Amino acid sequence: MTAPDTPFDIDTDGVQGYLHRPGGAPVGAVALTHGAGGDCTAELLRDMAAGFADRGLLVLRYNLPFRQRRASGPPHRAHAAQDRDGILAAADAVRALTGGPLILAGHSYGGRQSTMLAAQHPNVADALVLLSYPLHPPRKPEKSRTEHLPQLRTPSLFVHGDRDPFGTPDEMRSALELVPAEHRLILIEGGRHGLDPGRGDVVARTVDAAVELLPRR
Repeated sequence: MTAPDTPFDIDTDGVQGYLHRPGGAPVGAVALTHGAGGDCTAELLRDMAAGFADRGLLVLRYNLPFRQRRASGPPHRAHAAQDRDGILAAADAVRALTGGPLILAGHSYGGRQSTMLAAQHPNVADALVLLSYPLHPPRKPEKSRTEHLPQLRTPSLFVHGDRDPFGTPDEMRSALELVPAEHRLILIEGGRHGLDPGRGDVVARTVDAAVELLPRR
């Protein structure tokens, strides 16, 4: 079980969020962030953080720089590089707290920016967990966000609802054929873009599959 004194606030070196400690010595770490419309207090992120901590991982769920600048509103495309810098800072912060493998995880926009960072810097993490990857804007499949996927060298887990308007299951399968690294797609039956917080099966399936991606000691 996770330690009873978690989560607690962390705000250092521009990293703002909450830290979840496992009950014993961490076997690895997760840096988990939010999508364009939310922040790190989202129920989905809290549930995922608890699930990972129960499996022995130290979890930092954190706000991206655009959300630190303002409490609401979407990110600005021109500032996406700053958000990737924030992901890198979060990765560095959690690595400083524990050894072992690191997972970069994010919902929607946060996951997409994590994949873009990993495509540029393959050693930033040992695995990626992408919750509801936003393959394209709703009803605009021609605006596919796949340019960087052929450069992805990090083992990756994509968790996607089969009713997600940001990408159908077939569109996701086709897009993931571009990824040369080890990857897996979990389809959530009846799942929408928010992955229906409160569904324990989503957390359990995600955590189990993510742990399988990590390098063995």
